[in-house]
Amino acid sequence: MSKIVHIVIEQMNAQLEKVVHCVQRLSEEEVWLRLAPDMNSVANLCVHLAGSEYQHFVSGVGNKPFIRERSQEFDQLGGYTKEQLLVQLQSVRRESIQVLLGITDEDLQRQVKMYFNREDWKRMKGIDTEDSERYVVRSIQSHLVYIAEHLGYHTGQIVLITKLLLKSSATL
Repeated sequence: MSKIVHIVIEQMNAQLEKVVHCVQRLSEEEVWLRLAPDMNSVANLCVHLAGSEYQHFVSGVGNKPFIRERSQEFDQLGGYTKEQLLVQLQSVRRESIQVLLGITDEDLQRQVKMYFNREDWKRMKGIDTEDSERYVVRSIQSHLVYIAEHLGYHTGQIVLITKLLLKSSATL
């Protein structure tokens, strides 16, 4: 296994532990609570993280079917229990690790296409395009860095929202 893959897996698992800790401390209602109408809930962020990780690693690198509707991740107002959210995150992590463990140093520079559905592309890029134009191309190494950073960014949001909901400055 490549050294960077090992480092990324360690970082992703450390971030997942923080997310799990936060979700476990919140009630079923708090996990879906939006602090303001245009903000995401902890649950929205969990669904988003699972979708993003699946899209990049399991689908993009691992060549499994693309089954994500990114825009809906932020629109949901309920539908999953805390346990279901955690199971989803942990299941995607297991699938991701299976894919990542197969990456060699030679694979790191291999380019992969990351596809997006029409609504997600329009929402992300602000433009509507034909099917053949809704993708980005990155090296596997770039996907590793992107997802590790993306996970850390949203984990920080989850920690902050949890602290605000619990009215606590404790280390989470």
